[in-house]
Amino acid sequence: MKIIQLVPALNSGGVERGTLEIARALVAAGHESVVISSGGRMVAQLEAEGTRHITLPIHRKALSSLWQIRPLRKIILREQADILHVRSRIPAWLTHFALRKIPKSVKPILISTVHGFYSVNRYSEIMTRADRVIAVSDSVVEYIRENYPACPMDKVTRIYRGINPEEFPHHYQPSQLWWQKTLHDFPELEHKVWLTLPGRITRLKGHETLLQLIAQLKDRFPVHGVIVGDAHEKKQAYLAELHVRVDQLGLSNHITFVGHRNDIREWLAASDIVLSLSAQAETFGRTTLEALSVGTSAVGWNRGGGAEILKACYPQGLVEAENETALLNTVQSLLTSPLEPLPVTIFQLSQMTEQTIALYAEMVRLK
Repeated sequence: MKIIQLVPALNSGGVERGTLEIARALVAAGHESVVISSGGRMVAQLEAEGTRHITLPIHRKALSSLWQIRPLRKIILREQADILHVRSRIPAWLTHFALRKIPKSVKPILISTVHGFYSVNRYSEIMTRADRVIAVSDSVVEYIRENYPACPMDKVTRIYRGINPEEFPHHYQPSQLWWQKTLHDFPELEHKVWLTLPGRITRLKGHETLLQLIAQLKDRFPVHGVIVGDAHEKKQAYLAELHVRVDQLGLSNHITFVGHRNDIREWLAASDIVLSLSAQAETFGRTTLEALSVGTSAVGWNRGGGAEILKACYPQGLVEAENETALLNTVQSLLTSPLEPLPVTIFQLSQMTEQTIALYAEMVRLK
């Protein structure tokens, strides 16, 4: 088979990581893998792993993007792929228009993946208008069912995203060198109980909830809030607000912002509890799964894909959404009587790639 995946760019993020993971699996299975995007720092890795990259600016949410329809159509006609797999709304719309003038006899199969709980409108509906729609969790299946009744549910396939257990092995421990450097850079973390909140710094990720939690716990436990993630330049004002709030709550000695990290596995493994406190449901909850995989307790709101992971792997960490009293009680209980997660045997990367490639093969066979 020849598969073309289309994404806006290849810089960072879960969608982009999933694109590389599927591309790598396709090459390993002897298929031809192509990715179309506007480029980015992950292209070098993609190409080194055997996938061909075609650069096309299919990332801008602007009328000027319509100029890419004709070049995209030429690429589709030239490549003669079996499958086009769109993973984002702008590429999906451009592909939709590019396919219009391609004869049915040579038109490739169109597959989309719904990665997010997009705003419900015609712009987002395009993700449900493919020949087959992949949903990354049962929560996403329900989102499609409730909001896009015109999408036949028999063409929706749930394929969970997954992680490589070799990258996040159970009982993983950071190296002594890592500990030395980390405690040199952040000496306030030594001999503390780390409550870690990973993710981009935005108003939706629950940082204020973390601060309130630390304020309630700090006189009973040697807790320290560890915020792993950076703030986009457009979110710098909110980051400044958080620093002010830390001072207002008297938490300057109890909260550390460590910024963007490439060693997230080490931070998750070094933590005592990893938190998922987003104000909106997440479609999957990758960091929750990664934490549980290395053997670190995880606590999160009972909604979205993160809740699906906790229900299956660590139900002790489920908390009624937005119930801060229940959150406090759950965290206190785990601090008093720690309960180590069992090894994670589901939500595996191999399962995701095998199921996706099997879906490709099924669609080609049925064409």
